[in-house]
Formats: sequence, C-alpha cells, structure tokens
Amino acid sequence: MLKFGHHVAMTFDVFSALALFTLITSLTPGPNNLMLMASGANFGFARTVPHMLGITFGFMAMLLLVGLGLIRVFDAFPVIYTVLKVLSVLYLLFLAYKIATAAPAQQAKAGSRPLSFLQAAGFQWINPKAWAFGLSIITIYVPVSGFGPLFIAALVVAVMAAPSVTIWTVMGKQLARFLTNPRRLRLFNVTMAILLVASLIPVLWPAS
Repeated sequence: MLKFGHHVAMTFDVFSALALFTLITSLTPGPNNLMLMASGANFGFARTVPHMLGITFGFMAMLLLVGLGLIRVFDAFPVIYTVLKVLSVLYLLFLAYKIATAAPAQQAKAGSRPLSFLQAAGFQWINPKAWAFGLSIITIYVPVSGFGPLFIAALVVAVMAAPSVTIWTVMGKQLARFLTNPRRLRLFNVTMAILLVASLIPVLWPAS
C-alpha cells in the first residue's frame, strides 16, 4: 500500500488499475490526440513538444484543483457545466477550422504555429474527454480525500500519458513524409478536422 502518514492512500491493486485505465484512456482517440497528430504532421515533433507538455501538466493541474474542492463550486452552480459545454463546442469548431485550413510548415504564414504550452494547458478545461477522464479518476480511483492520494493519481496520469502524447505526435510526424503533396496534406488536415468535430458527439448527444 502507498501511505501518507496514518492514512492509507491507495492499495497496489487500485494503483495498478488506475495506471492501466490511464494508459488505455490516454491512447484512445480524442481531441488532444487528434490535435497532436495534426500538429506533428504540420509542424514536426520538436515544435509540438510545448503542446505535449501543456496537455500533461494542464490536465494534472485540473485534476488537482477539481479534486481538492473546485468540483463543489461546479455542483453548487450547475450552469457552469453548460457554459463549459458551449465553450468546448465553439473552441473545438474553431480548432477544427484552423486544422482544416493549415498550410504546410514551409508555406505557413508567420502567424501559423502549433499550440503553446499555456494554450494546450488551458484547453484541458474545455476538453470534454479530459473532464470525463478526470472525474472518473477522482470518483473511482482516489480512495480517500486529501492532497496525498490525489497527487499520486496526478503523477500516475502524467507518467502514463507520456507514451500517448509521444506516440500520437510521432505518428503525425511520420505521416508528414507521405504528405509532401499539398493535396494529400489538405486531405489529411480536413480528415483530422472532421474527426475532431466528431469527438463532440458524446458532448452533444451523451449516451443515456
């Protein structure tokens, strides 16, 4: 067992289950991974690193703040959930447009650049998958209240997410070798944009 003082924070079974759940969930397609793949294809691996780090540390910060009590504010004012849903839809549509119309890096305008660390971190707050993921971790895998077990869960998420953000970015970078033709690159970007919009379906029409 992992312990903090006199309190049992997390059994090994729960820790292992959390690690597996985090790895599998992180690897599945979602807004973050689709955006990383598109960024890797359009801007390369090195320029996408701040985006990758922003996702990891931004989600950790969100998980910690929500787990330490911010969730009570959301429960007290349910309208916040509606506001976040509207913002997530609008911003994802904007990002889909930006991806669909992205030009090759060598032809891109000066203002065309991958998401920054802060932009990627801030995006987690309106990312539907990140919210579902974070709330599942807090309600299922954090056995007791307090900063200790929550911090352990956040570290597990960071470690398990590292392979995912790397794999999706590398896949995009590798695809770039076959996207040297502007028409193929445009088709790829439009496809990524459509998939990003499709990721809104669980938000707009949640399963009953």
